[in-house]
Amino acid sequence: MDVFADLVGQDEAVATLRRAAAAAAAVLRAGAEPADPTAGGDPGGGMTHAWIFTGPPGSGRSVAARAFAAALQCVHGTGCGQCPGCHTTLTGTHADVRLVVPEGLSIGVGEMRALVLRAASTPSGGRWQVVIIEDADRLTEAAGNALLKAIEEPPPRTVFLLCAPSVHPDDVSVTIRSRCRVVPLRQPSADAVAEVLVRRDGIASDLARWAAAAAQGHVGRARRLARDPEARQRREAVLAVPRRLTGVGAAFDAASALIEAAEAEAVASVAELDEAEKSALQTALGAGGTGRGAAGAMRGAAGQLKDLEKRQKSRATRAQRDALDRALVDLAGFYRDALTMALRAPVAPVHTDTAAVAGAGAEKWAADGSLRRLEAVLECRAAIEANVKPRIAVEAMMLALWRG
Repeated sequence: MDVFADLVGQDEAVATLRRAAAAAAAVLRAGAEPADPTAGGDPGGGMTHAWIFTGPPGSGRSVAARAFAAALQCVHGTGCGQCPGCHTTLTGTHADVRLVVPEGLSIGVGEMRALVLRAASTPSGGRWQVVIIEDADRLTEAAGNALLKAIEEPPPRTVFLLCAPSVHPDDVSVTIRSRCRVVPLRQPSADAVAEVLVRRDGIASDLARWAAAAAQGHVGRARRLARDPEARQRREAVLAVPRRLTGVGAAFDAASALIEAAEAEAVASVAELDEAEKSALQTALGAGGTGRGAAGAMRGAAGQLKDLEKRQKSRATRAQRDALDRALVDLAGFYRDALTMALRAPVAPVHTDTAAVAGAGAEKWAADGSLRRLEAVLECRAAIEANVKPRIAVEAMMLALWRG
């Protein structure tokens, strides 16, 4: 199977990337340089040095970027999935492919400058230097400017692949957008997600269909629901929230429970990595040493340990917000079901296991009440994304859900 096999429900994008990979191989054979995306030319097959993959969460932006990087490194120029170039790229071990995955709330200018400097080197394998930036919408202004300079005057064999929700100026600056070719991805259908879960992960078809519908087309979330009993338990707790909102006190209790669950999930997800990083740094700095100067070296390492703790705290904050956002998506799906039932829309529910509760809510709230509750959840997501303290945003949402 080729490198694009796991890009679910994106036939048009895959066709575009295949043509571009073939054009890139032709560029290498001819000894030429990639085209300028702002200079016109063939939009179907032309290879260029800067790309932006856009689409809703779960559409496969990072999957598309990695698959395209593998196709560029493929010795056959097709993304066969079998050659060393494809294999090492997909496993994250290719020397000429650099992946930036923000662990904190943003990508800083220091990290971006170092990356751009390394990306300017000649490819060791003779093909391309590829830089993949996941969540490029988290670039700080200074980091974006550093990246822009590299995109404006790119090294001849360097390709930048950016992943962002959209090309709106809030996500990607206009100047960066103007120098990149955009590959839009769509939300895959539940059937397409279920098919890949069965084929790739060996999940039973009934469970795969349920998980795909509950995840609303998000491939990663669907896989997590299908394979992790704790994830299913957390989802059940979130979907029990509407029944718990019986008063002001209950609303605040529900908000606290949601926040604490997100914090616990975040701590569990980063604890092992935090400890491994701290242990590795302490060992590198001479912890446990008995030779001359060992104690002094550890005293001088306090600053490095403090920097590590700061990065880990930022990563934990990001993990908490991601966990909370997953809960809010599930809650939004519940109120979406209530709204479609109130409108008698001929669409399947997102959460089939709570359809009866959503139907009772639809009768009680009617369409306008269901819509207001759905909007309250979406406003909470937007507020957290705008750096409102999660507890304040969730408490406001719970009160809005209770009042209707």
